[in-house]
Amino acid sequence: MREIRVLGDPVLRTPAEPVADFDKELRKLIDEMFQAMYAVGGVGLAGPQIGVSRRLFVYDISGRKGHVINPALRVDDDEPVMDEEGCLSVPDKGTGQPVYAPTPRAAGVTVEGADRLGRAVKVKARGSLARCFQHEYDHLDGMLFVDRLPKSEARRIILRA
Repeated sequence: MREIRVLGDPVLRTPAEPVADFDKELRKLIDEMFQAMYAVGGVGLAGPQIGVSRRLFVYDISGRKGHVINPALRVDDDEPVMDEEGCLSVPDKGTGQPVYAPTPRAAGVTVEGADRLGRAVKVKARGSLARCFQHEYDHLDGMLFVDRLPKSEARRIILRA
């Protein structure tokens, strides 16, 4: 079982490298990512969150399940939507559960990339799926959801937690 990396681990702050080889090892990695995500009750997981600095993520949210390799994210509707967001890599030190905070995200996005066999993937998303895509895409650029929080006492509390 792959371990979820937490805030403070340098891999979470390092932009991930593109995936070059669409081989058996990549397919195994994707399966392991789903396993790790389900084991902790997550809805999305990016490569860096398990210590793998590669541009890919998996998701299973709102009845939609899949993975995207070397994704490009396009904002289709930039109307900001504020909703609770948490991250497996930002746990409360006391409980180990993700810390949640109202986080602004774009209302609609499209993600394009490849699947495990190198075939083109294109997914349009709104709502919780759009939020998930933006969250996981940020991980690939070395960002965490706390970086999107307004500078406030709440942000300081989360970072201390």
